[in-house]
Amino acid sequence: MLLDISRPLRTNPARLSGDDALREAIFHHQACGETYLASRAAARWPGAVRGGTAATAAAVEHLGYVQIDTINVIERCHHHILWNRIPAYSRTDLRQAQSVDKSVFEYWTHALAYVPARDLRFFLPAMKRHRREGHKWLASVKPADLRKVMRLIRRDGALSIRDIEDDVLVDKHHPWASRKPSKAALQLAFYGGLLTISERNGMLKTYELMERHFGWSKPPKPASPREITEYLLGRALRAQGVVSLGSICHLDAPNKPAVHRLVTDRVRRGELVPVAIEGGGKEEYWALPETLEGDSRPAAEFVHILSPFDPLIIQRKRTHLFFDYEHRFEAYVPKEKRRFGYFALPVLVGEDIVAALDLKTDRKRGKLLLQKWNWVGAGAAKGARRGLRKRIEQELHRFERFQLAGTDAPPGPPPGQARK
Repeated sequence: MLLDISRPLRTNPARLSGDDALREAIFHHQACGETYLASRAAARWPGAVRGGTAATAAAVEHLGYVQIDTINVIERCHHHILWNRIPAYSRTDLRQAQSVDKSVFEYWTHALAYVPARDLRFFLPAMKRHRREGHKWLASVKPADLRKVMRLIRRDGALSIRDIEDDVLVDKHHPWASRKPSKAALQLAFYGGLLTISERNGMLKTYELMERHFGWSKPPKPASPREITEYLLGRALRAQGVVSLGSICHLDAPNKPAVHRLVTDRVRRGELVPVAIEGGGKEEYWALPETLEGDSRPAAEFVHILSPFDPLIIQRKRTHLFFDYEHRFEAYVPKEKRRFGYFALPVLVGEDIVAALDLKTDRKRGKLLLQKWNWVGAGAAKGARRGLRKRIEQELHRFERFQLAGTDAPPGPPPGQARK
């Protein structure tokens, strides 16, 4: 019989104001390297200010994973998320971490993501399951196509779908599919752990045998179900500070009963403290005792332009509770029905989300285009807008430099001038 996951654990939880809960969330997510968290960030992530592959790997380890997404009207979200946390971040840092240092790898969390290589053993049981049962998205893969891609990689080494030129093309079954049957076969071998993504150029993936990429003579021992449950809880506590069952198991309902049993046990032993958050309703929250004993001073008023896939805000109910802000992701909403714009980016100033900017990078002309400026929350008050706008425009210039770095685009305008 499954544990009733709606039953409260204790009747005397620690109490946090909404502001204190928000500060813990920002602190644990390390909203960026140059906030009031800077000295703590440097202690957690060696070289965070200097950047480099060590800082990149440490950031991914701290967050647990960094989501990958295909949308590229601005720089793709995995680079954007890391740039917001590592002031000197470079795209080549992530490429080296994946392909040379092999300190991160790609796999599915709640979405495709970069994951610390040290955590690979927690994903091996899922890979084994896909080898045994297949994958619901890839049921059309024929055994002959799977054997073909595996034979090519064993014989010729790592390859991308562009290297396979002899496929008999088929009709697409959805808009994002490929007409090459080998693409789905590569994906199935990836989910089954036979292959890993050894390199990524944009969204073009190069696949290699898992054991050859990592240089294993013997693969790691797969984690047990208990170890996986402990990993999920530990990952959430490290990255989020104050957690709920929903935030630990984001889009992962099957693991909720086991996680709740573990939380119950740790509360009973005094290793976790129940937390009641102002405005949180019936949702249960927990934290480590040392988290509640930490410094909850207000954040410095730095400005950060966040990806809508940033882990600080990706969980929309949590974002609404902590920031009193309801983000709208409207890339797939008809244009006439959009409120914020195609790809609106929330703007965090200190502890408040004050605006949502719909931005687009014109890489040919070397410009960051401001499609729409939406004031939200504290930014909606007219008296606050003038000072906020100037500071946000200054951050937009820094954001533009990040967008255009590594391109042949001409230099942008002087700081403080937003592109229109």
